[in-house]
Amino acid sequence: MGQGCRYCTTWADGINPFLPHLESEFAVALLSKDSPDTQRLFSNARGWRFRMASHGGGEYIQEQGVVPGAGDMPGIVCYVRDGDQILKRNSAVFGPGDLFCSIWHILSLAGLGEPDWTPQYAYWRRPRQLDDGGLHILD
Repeated sequence: MGQGCRYCTTWADGINPFLPHLESEFAVALLSKDSPDTQRLFSNARGWRFRMASHGGGEYIQEQGVVPGAGDMPGIVCYVRDGDQILKRNSAVFGPGDLFCSIWHILSLAGLGEPDWTPQYAYWRRPRQLDDGGLHILD
């Protein structure tokens, strides 16, 4: 789940407010292929409070990802400690309309679904004419 995917960003944005509740029961970390510097800049810009880790596209994500062998696929993986062993307990793929991202259910109330809406990094649209004349706008 990294900066290159608007859908992944939507899931992380949605989980972020629940972080204190989740961390009362277990550790939470967001894992992506992005470098630690890229992760830090992106998470700070979005206000995320997750612990971050980079798999760098290596063997870990192939072996321990949401679907073993599938690579960098969005989702959640839960591990448990059993003595000295850490075991994979459950995993689930994240995708439009799933139960892990409430925005899809809210959009569905208005009759909108995956074909009708794509998440964006930001939603501000520059008006055709700005009241202040539009000087010094950074795109």
